[in-house]
Amino acid sequence: MNRLEVKHLKKYYTSQKAVDDISFTLAPGSIFGLLGPNGAGKTTLIRMITGILFPDEGEIIFDGQPFNPDKDVAYIGYMPEEKGLYKKMKIGDQAIYLAQLKGLSKSEALERVKHWFIKFEMQSWWNKKVEDLSKGMQQKLQFVTTVLNDPKLIILDEPFSGLDPVNSNLIKDEINNLAKQGSSIIFSTHRMEQVEEICDHIILVNKGQKILDGSVTAVKHQFKENIFSIGLEHNPENISTPAFEVINSKGHQLILKINEGYKPNDVLLYFLQQQAAINSFHEILPSLSDIFIKLVEGTPLTRQFQTTQNA
Repeated sequence: MNRLEVKHLKKYYTSQKAVDDISFTLAPGSIFGLLGPNGAGKTTLIRMITGILFPDEGEIIFDGQPFNPDKDVAYIGYMPEEKGLYKKMKIGDQAIYLAQLKGLSKSEALERVKHWFIKFEMQSWWNKKVEDLSKGMQQKLQFVTTVLNDPKLIILDEPFSGLDPVNSNLIKDEINNLAKQGSSIIFSTHRMEQVEEICDHIILVNKGQKILDGSVTAVKHQFKENIFSIGLEHNPENISTPAFEVINSKGHQLILKINEGYKPNDVLLYFLQQQAAINSFHEILPSLSDIFIKLVEGTPLTRQFQTTQNA
């Protein structure tokens, strides 16, 4: 059974279609990347999934039943990009209060808060106020308050904002642990390299519509363009062959695009016939960032790759 099913969801505002017929499913234990440029409809979509907004059309199924915000919101943890913390309130008291709002008893809340504060080395913060924390410290606190009640569905909007590399890895490891324990996670960010590291499935929305849906591996293979890297001890002079074109070079490494009708073996055969010593040869798959730009801006992947490599 899927943890979440979104079926033909639509939300209209006076001047635009914020969400226009979007469907997807989310399995238990899955880490799901929700991607799109600013204004694509991601926030509106998240607000409908969390019951903050009601859809104009479509259906949301949560754990096999029609989504009931009054009941199901207790099983959802939402960490918005904007801070949802009380600036003047002591951190320990605030974490306990927010845990109780999510249905935990005071004793359960105290036990969970202590557990997470020890885990994230936050014990010394207990009597500090939010306004006295750095942005990164606030981000750690917000993450903790999001997952205190062991939610079945966790929605994280730019969770690494303001974090240094050490704390980014801490949060990243915890996201993976929560998924292994069965929580389903929706991860919304503009940082494509983080999506590649963390997510197993993505959708890309633009102008309110879903334009891409699939596993990270499948999406990267879907958009590959027969681009390969070959490392040579010495570059042959005057490379001329219908099998491929050289689109970039750096030292003794050539970036090649194999032409239609030819295969990687044809590239290797050409260089062997030139008596070139081959040190390495591998296919280069496009990054999610490259694919994002191609679909949103219409820029060819090869051109992006040339620009990236020449930079």
